[in-house]
Amino acid sequence: MTQDGQFSDGQFTDGQFSAEANPFAAAEQVSATLGTLTDALLDERTSRHPVASLSALPTSGTSGTSAASGADQHPAAEALFGLPLAPNGPVHAALPRLGTVITAGTARPGTGAPLADRAATALLARYGRGAVRGAIADRGTTSAALFQLPVTGEIADPKLRPPFAPALAALAGGQQTRQPVELATGAGTEVRLVVPPGFHPLTSPGGPAGVSARTVPPLPAGADGADPAAAAAADELTAHLAEVAEELFSATDQAPRRDFAVIAATLADLVHASGTVYAGVCALEADGRATEATLVVSLARHPLPITALATELATVRRHAEVWTVLLPAGPAAVLVEGRTVPVPGALATDGQRRWVVTSVVQAFVPLPDGVSVLCVQLSTAQPEDWELYTEAFAELLKSVQFGWDGGTGVPVRTSAPLAEEPADVPAPEPPADFNPFAQLADAATAEEQDLALRGTPVMVPPPDFNPFAPETLPPAPTESADEEDPALRGTPVMVPPPDFNPFAPETLPPLPDTTPATDTFATAAAADPFGTVTAADQPSDPFGTTLAPQGPAVPPPPSAPPRIPAPAEAAPVEEAPLLKGTPVMIPPPDFNPFAPETLPPLPDATPATDTTATPGPETSPFG
Repeated sequence: MTQDGQFSDGQFTDGQFSAEANPFAAAEQVSATLGTLTDALLDERTSRHPVASLSALPTSGTSGTSAASGADQHPAAEALFGLPLAPNGPVHAALPRLGTVITAGTARPGTGAPLADRAATALLARYGRGAVRGAIADRGTTSAALFQLPVTGEIADPKLRPPFAPALAALAGGQQTRQPVELATGAGTEVRLVVPPGFHPLTSPGGPAGVSARTVPPLPAGADGADPAAAAAADELTAHLAEVAEELFSATDQAPRRDFAVIAATLADLVHASGTVYAGVCALEADGRATEATLVVSLARHPLPITALATELATVRRHAEVWTVLLPAGPAAVLVEGRTVPVPGALATDGQRRWVVTSVVQAFVPLPDGVSVLCVQLSTAQPEDWELYTEAFAELLKSVQFGWDGGTGVPVRTSAPLAEEPADVPAPEPPADFNPFAQLADAATAEEQDLALRGTPVMVPPPDFNPFAPETLPPAPTESADEEDPALRGTPVMVPPPDFNPFAPETLPPLPDTTPATDTFATAAAADPFGTVTAADQPSDPFGTTLAPQGPAVPPPPSAPPRIPAPAEAAPVEEAPLLKGTPVMIPPPDFNPFAPETLPPLPDATPATDTTATPGPETSPFG
């Protein structure tokens, strides 16, 4: 299953995801931007953890195990929600021998107060306002645009797509799922998961302003009138980024720490606006070489079931491989693809813009409320460490656990209502004992029968009705019945008897005794078998040929229709409609017009005149 298209301005182009159709586009932009930071700012001066820091602890089968016990096992799902974390926002806390536990909820998204400018200014003051890579020193406020951030990625060549690692494919084997932890009414949906300790979070442990239950100290005298909660969140973010910079660059001077902390602070508002609840980077050492990866966890509204979501991903990302897997928290869609990430010239050491190919794995886990989706994505520019990172990613997905108050989210309507959409009318509820397949009662009241008979009446034939059975037809009506019954009125026709056979010769009447034709016609026919008519003064055969008679000539058609005698017991003509019409002559059954012996003898006609008489043999020149 693959993807096609490009990233552009935080969204897919070429018919792919747009900012409206892809609610995960902003978080994907955050992932690409973190890939740029790791490639441009993490170098040989970076302090790196060993690869073993990504190794996840084995999952416990005992529900009573707790992280505070110090056991070398993951706590069970109920124990994750029993940890003393802030109950009302996306926060994270590092726990010994476990990692960083992240919690995020849908009920309290925060105030959205900007923190980037305040945190960046405080970090510049902390590090002595030196020159930050890609920016001019003492220029005033520092923003992400000065560093040509954020960046977006592009779909890499399909040949550079990483394989679907065995650790990810094992998730498709199926396993037992956990029920969401029951939360108090109004708490919405909450998710918790465990990130390996090798990652350094760039998001504040207390989340953005107005989200967590952090302590808000009073503002000092002469403050700029900022919101106390926003000021407290900015101060917390400043201290956290300084601490992360100290961890990443513990063996070097202030310059790389300042660059990393200030640039990360300028992305704070972008990270919060994208729905990201956790953004982190890891710097490891594997077999004496450096390797990095990024991790982004976000929440988005996308009301699609997992099958429809996986189908949509496979359709619009035609260069990616998409699988549907089953996690302990429920079904999920996992996507693997290659992306190219730009490194701006302002951040590059040589000042030249370049591109880095990264391998990305992205998981989409629908939340129980039906309208929210947890999106977790990991990327690395070291393909040789792909299996190492995907194993950690698979363990991270197994640790996902949901809490739910049982409420249903309100899905966003994707289409405009119809112009004449009818109002919602509640349907009448049937009685408790209603059975649509029960037969009607045998005894019904008169009112019920009257209601049942209302409508357009139709005639239903009897059960034994057969339209093709002649024996069931009624007898033919008599003339009196025809006059009395209006249904039998119409044009009468004569029906022949059952034994009538029009081709039976024995039933035909005898040939009529017709009067012979005139003598002249018979003589001429006898003299010339071809019926040639000649003039009266035409001489006879000059050769005097005498021909023997070759048989009787064909009798001529009658000059007048013969009179057909009525049969002995025939009914009068007016009472026998079958004999009405134009009489025709029917030849006998053994009639053969080509058999001369069967023809009747020539009639005894009066000889014709001498000019037409047949010459005798004595006058024939041939004797």
